[in-house]
Amino acid sequence: MPLPRLSRRLRLPVGAVLAGACLAALVSAPAEADPPGSTTDRALRSQLEQLVRAPGGPPGVIAVLQRGESRRILRAGTADLDTGRPIEPTDHMRIASTAKAFSGAVALRLVDRGALGLDDTIGRRLPALPRAWRAVTLRQLLTHTSGLPDYSRSPEFLAILQADPHHRFDSRRLLDFVAGQRLLFRPGSRYQYSNSDNIAVALMAEAVTGVRYEELLRRLVYRPLGLRDTSLPQGFEMPEPYMRGYDVPVEPPAVPEDISELIGASGVWASGGIISTPRDMTRFIRGYAGGALISRATLREQRRWVDGASEPAGPGANKAGAAIFRYTTRCGVVLGHTGNTPGYTQLIAATPDGERSLTFSLTTQVNEATKPQLLKKLREVEENFVCALLRD
Repeated sequence: MPLPRLSRRLRLPVGAVLAGACLAALVSAPAEADPPGSTTDRALRSQLEQLVRAPGGPPGVIAVLQRGESRRILRAGTADLDTGRPIEPTDHMRIASTAKAFSGAVALRLVDRGALGLDDTIGRRLPALPRAWRAVTLRQLLTHTSGLPDYSRSPEFLAILQADPHHRFDSRRLLDFVAGQRLLFRPGSRYQYSNSDNIAVALMAEAVTGVRYEELLRRLVYRPLGLRDTSLPQGFEMPEPYMRGYDVPVEPPAVPEDISELIGASGVWASGGIISTPRDMTRFIRGYAGGALISRATLREQRRWVDGASEPAGPGANKAGAAIFRYTTRCGVVLGHTGNTPGYTQLIAATPDGERSLTFSLTTQVNEATKPQLLKKLREVEENFVCALLRD
C-alpha cells in the first residue's frame, strides 16, 4: 500500500515503506564456480541484466533457485556501486513485507500448540485495543480481511517519520496511531492489505505466551529452520556484509542514492522489519511453504484462499491465504510472499511441497505506485524464473 514519498534530504521513497514489504557472474552452488551455462541460464541472466539497465532499475539483483539439494545462483549488477562488489547469497538485506510470513509462521505454530486459535478475537486476546475492533479474528488478520485501518498511513506516523527517519518507535504501540478509528469494513467481508494486521498478530502471540515476539521468532522459526543470519532489530544499522539498497530515479540525470540505513526497523516491526540473507530466505520459504513448521490440519487452514494480492503483486494470478500467497503462473503454482521497502524489493516462493524454491531480491524499491512499468516487467521476469524452477 503506497505511502507519500519522503526525502533523504528529505527525499525518502516511502511509497509502500511498510507494505505490504537484485552485470556480474552466473554461479552455481555449492561450488560457487561459473558453469558453462545452459541456454535457459543465459536467457535468465540476460533478463536480470535488462532489469538492471531499465529506467529506475536496481543496481543489483540476485535470484536463488533450488531443487532438492541442487542450487543455482543468478545475479546481475552489484551489491555496492562504490566498490562494484557482486551480491552474495550471504549478504544481508531488508526483507520488507516478506516478514509478514514470519509472523504467520509464529502464529500458526502457536495454533498447532493450542496456545492460539484461528478464531481467537482481538477482544479476547488484546482487550486493551479499541472496542470497535473486538470481533476481528486471528484468521482475518492473517488473510488481510480484518478491516483494521493501516497505521502506516496515519498522518501523525508519517509526520514523525518525515521529521526523523531514524525515530525509535515503540513497536508495540504502533496501532495507537489508528486507535481512534473504526474498522474499514465488516471483518471477513473483503480483502485489504494492511500493515496493522501483522502488528496485531505479533501482539496476540506475545499475549498468549508472555514471551517477546523477537524471542518467539528465534524459538519457533529461526532455530527449527537453521536461520543463522536473520534478525528483527529496532535500529537502522545493517549488519555486514549487506547489499546496499538504493533510491533509483526513473528519469536521468539523477543518480542512485544509497538509502540502506535511512529508516529504522522499529516503525515496521512484525510487518516488515526483519533483516535476512538470500541463503536464509531460501531455507525459510522451503520450510514455511512446504509445511515443515506446522501440522497438516493447520496447513489446510493456511491454504484457504481468498481474492487478494501481495504488495507488490507477485507473478501470475494472486490469491491470499493465511500469511502466504498463491501465485498461479502459466507453468504452475508456487506459494510465497513479496515485499518492498525503500531500497529493496523481494519475492520468496516455493512449491507446495517445499522441494523447489525461488528467492528474488532487488536493491531498489519497485511497486505499482512508484514504478508501475518496471513492476510489470519485474513480474514477467519473476514468472519466467518460476517456469525455469518448475520445468523438469
